[in-house]
Amino acid sequence: MFSLGEQDLQKSILGVADGPAAFNAVLTEQGGNIISVDPAYTFSSKQIAQRIDEIFDDMLIQVANNASQLRLDKFGSAEALGRVRMQAMTRFLQDFDTGKQQGRYVDHELPVIAFDAKQFDLALCSHLLFLYSDQLDRDFHIKSVLELCRFAKEVRI
Repeated sequence: MFSLGEQDLQKSILGVADGPAAFNAVLTEQGGNIISVDPAYTFSSKQIAQRIDEIFDDMLIQVANNASQLRLDKFGSAEALGRVRMQAMTRFLQDFDTGKQQGRYVDHELPVIAFDAKQFDLALCSHLLFLYSDQLDRDFHIKSVLELCRFAKEVRI
């Protein structure tokens, strides 16, 4: 999604609004330097797992209903994407408690994140600024992008 090359994966990375994704766990296993922030990280792994169970079927329905707007060619179907997504969330849950203790999962949210200026080489923010446009106003988006630019040398949205 972000066209990350090998050189990018060697940088200090901040993942913003990462949610229950496996990128932090996988990159850490490969020796990478990443911190993920999301307001959901205030909850325990058990609470996050419960929430995943509660919303997973609805997520699959939303994917199927919006299939024409998504790139499913890599997965073949909404169901296949759902399986891949569940694997990623499971991997996240396996890593979450350890990663939280190590400071790799931090409870922060845009538009203000408490990191130093240019602390990270690269900031990544995938779906937040696209999926929630109807709930988060233009001012939120502008402040968020400026904040991303403040603490990262490079930003990919």
